[in-house]
Amino acid sequence: MKVILKETIDALGIIGAEVTVADGYARNYLLPQNKAVPATPHNRKLLEKQKAKFELQLAKEKAHAEEMAKRLEGVSCTIPAKVSEEDRLYGSVTVRDIVQALAEQQIEIEKRMIILPEPIKTVGTHRVPIRIYAGIEPEIDVRVVPET
Repeated sequence: MKVILKETIDALGIIGAEVTVADGYARNYLLPQNKAVPATPHNRKLLEKQKAKFELQLAKEKAHAEEMAKRLEGVSCTIPAKVSEEDRLYGSVTVRDIVQALAEQQIEIEKRMIILPEPIKTVGTHRVPIRIYAGIEPEIDVRVVPET
């Protein structure tokens, strides 16, 4: 089913884009949540009229993302974890742990923004990218230290 996005969705595209998605995804999620409208000739004409509004909103989103990226540059968070004698973690440090450590520093980000291919299982400093906006991915330092 072809739909026109009413807001930017990371996995699909930017606001105002016409994309093809599965029928069930459109009917059960995008349309009821008011995140998209069906791509009909009438809706396409409305889109053309609102294009300037969409471009202004995109510029605002990008400016906000760049501001947040500047705030995140050089940020470091320390996460204490239980460690065995060989400096291996008993568990692992996950995205949830990183979000919680950043929240303690008054930095609010969503779990989906953190790009962590696999949980951290070793002690030390790890660089973790955070995707704020398409093409804007500052990295933070995550220090895993033995719990005392």
